[in-house]
Amino acid sequence: MNPILKIHEKDNVGTCLKTIVRNNKFDVDTITITAKENIPQYHKIALVDIPLHGPVIKYGQMIGLATKAIEQGEYVHVHNMESTRGRGDKKEGF
Repeated sequence: MNPILKIHEKDNVGTCLKTIVRNNKFDVDTITITAKENIPQYHKIALVDIPLHGPVIKYGQMIGLATKAIEQGEYVHVHNMESTRGRGDKKEGF
């Protein structure tokens, strides 16, 4: 079983089904990804480079924006992305 789950064809992040150890390599679709750091189980890994303010896509939907450039294989979490889902403070007109 592949330890990285890509849920939708548009996704640019995958879910780690087990703890991923830095420098391990994994095939996802037609690309090989090298983990740049340790990533906890059920957390996200960048499948491609994501530019600063670029969309983070999971489930085929934008779930947030990169707060810094994220390289393929990096851990994607609150230290480098900001959620755009359920953000009452981001509603227009308020």
